[in-house]
Amino acid sequence: MVAQQVSEPRWLTPAEQKVWRAYLDVSRLLNERMNRQLTEESALSSAEYEILVQLSEHPDRQLRMSELAERVVNSRSRLTHTVARMEQRGLVRRRPCDEDGRGVWCILTDEGMAAIEAAAPGHVAEVRAALFDPLTPAEVEQFGAALIRIREQLRRP
Repeated sequence: MVAQQVSEPRWLTPAEQKVWRAYLDVSRLLNERMNRQLTEESALSSAEYEILVQLSEHPDRQLRMSELAERVVNSRSRLTHTVARMEQRGLVRRRPCDEDGRGVWCILTDEGMAAIEAAAPGHVAEVRAALFDPLTPAEVEQFGAALIRIREQLRRP
């Protein structure tokens, strides 16, 4: 057996370390704040809200579960459990895909549409206050460009 040569890690610079730690703090604090706002005001989790958003933005208010999982960046099993809870509450319903018999559609119900319409104003106000109000328009543009580039890198196979 030949020993693999391990190269020295590319350690973060002090500036990169500062950014990384700030990112970790912000992502945790932001997720907590968004979850709390949605739960308290709308009885929805962030995951449920995102599912409702994705379905409401589709012209037919329905998506295949596999596509929905990809859009909400969730495992299929976790999505299945979340959608099952939402189905029990009447927010969505599922039905088999007639086209191939393998897939399942997730369909936004009228109750689900009413729930997102009621939740959206408070949620958007919270997002604006937490994420955009502290930034200048130029910073929002730079932040957006950086996030989009990172997202594209992370989504590459």
